[in-house]
Amino acid sequence: MPRTAQVAPPAPPFRLARDWPIGAALLQFPDAHNAPAQQWSSVFGEVAGEGFDHVDLTDSWVRPGDLDADRRSELARTLKESGLGVTAISAIRRSVIDPDEDAARAHLAYLLRTIDAAADLGIGVVSVGLHRELTESQHQALWFWHEQGATDPADDTRTWNLAVTRLRELGERAARHGIRLSLEMYEDTYLGTADSAVALVTDIDLPSVGLNPDIGNLIRLHRPIEDWQSMLRKTLPHTNYWHIKNYYRDHDLATGAYFTHPAPCEGGLIDYRRALAMALECGFDGPICVEHYGGDGLGISAANRDYLRRVLGIRLGG
Repeated sequence: MPRTAQVAPPAPPFRLARDWPIGAALLQFPDAHNAPAQQWSSVFGEVAGEGFDHVDLTDSWVRPGDLDADRRSELARTLKESGLGVTAISAIRRSVIDPDEDAARAHLAYLLRTIDAAADLGIGVVSVGLHRELTESQHQALWFWHEQGATDPADDTRTWNLAVTRLRELGERAARHGIRLSLEMYEDTYLGTADSAVALVTDIDLPSVGLNPDIGNLIRLHRPIEDWQSMLRKTLPHTNYWHIKNYYRDHDLATGAYFTHPAPCEGGLIDYRRALAMALECGFDGPICVEHYGGDGLGISAANRDYLRRVLGIRLGG
């Protein structure tokens, strides 16, 4: 049966650097889904106090798709009182191709509810991925990415096609609401390399669906990786949202050992001055989310935001 033609969400207007939405991730804050609105307000106050005017509603903090109408209204009111806009809802570790089919279907239903919630809240982007829950060894590690996590089956046409079908269903729901669906890159999934991520979004073939080239998830791995510029050259033409973070990375040729550690955006392996220039050349116009693991993640994210806005200002003015 032919698919219903979809209309791409309207592109945001050209913006000066000071207007570009750059939101803070909420990775540093514990689960507050069932917390009173006053606790939400306290977190938003910290975010706003660091100079942010946008936040990424990371669903490890609050799950908008699982809030009833009254609680969703509370969330909207608390955001408004805090003076914060929302760059996106980032729904993480909800793979629609989880090997446990009951879990996969539950994740699909949850993500559809999350898209509906985004529409209700006036949020223009929902970011999803194919990564799964952390393993016990990952929970025990100092940095979870140093331990092997779950993997999608390679060369498995049935599972690939299932991913395409279910992510397309999400994209169609997003398009009906005028929302962009963004697919987050993450190791050992079908979004785990630039080539595979581009192939997946190409097979989905909807204007509402693009990539979130969070290549920080890849450069932190203790294994060989593709050059970061090569990854971005492939993925940026398909990008509609962007989680940005950086890592120091070293490789001891004598022993074969790799070393990685979270870094501010201005440091680390990825040159985000070059990366932003590449993105603008590709016509990237989506919002940005800044992330950081370890230490005062929110404070470092604020410094990352200032650096990115300064670099954007050189390119765009304002």
